[in-house]
Amino acid sequence: MSGRRHLDWLGLTPEPERELPAAVAALRASPARPPTDLVASERRRLEHLVLRGSRRGWLRYLAEVTALVTAAAGGPGQDDRAAALIAGEVVLDHHRMLIGLPGTGYARTAADRTALESAVRTLRATPRTGSSR
Repeated sequence: MSGRRHLDWLGLTPEPERELPAAVAALRASPARPPTDLVASERRRLEHLVLRGSRRGWLRYLAEVTALVTAAAGGPGQDDRAAALIAGEVVLDHHRMLIGLPGTGYARTAADRTALESAVRTLRATPRTGSSR
């Protein structure tokens, strides 16, 4: 393997960097740690992934977001279904665009795409509960 760093994954879309920090913070929030405290942390994490991370690390982060979204879609009384819908749509769009990049990213995210498609359908079909954005 060459020492060259492949950065094509960075050029897909700016939406994850713009929209995920607040949405993911809302999904990670708890009474002990409100979303406002978590937004800056999520922004720093995303910045680190973009500036110093790898495609593999980026996809791991998006897999974490997928787990949060699917939990929100499947669980009763989740706090912020609107945030889950935003995060789900952003990650789903990102994963669909991977088909245009070299490598195995598109194939590696097949299960996440299927889970996100189902979660987004559920989140769109059910009324919002909890806090709103």
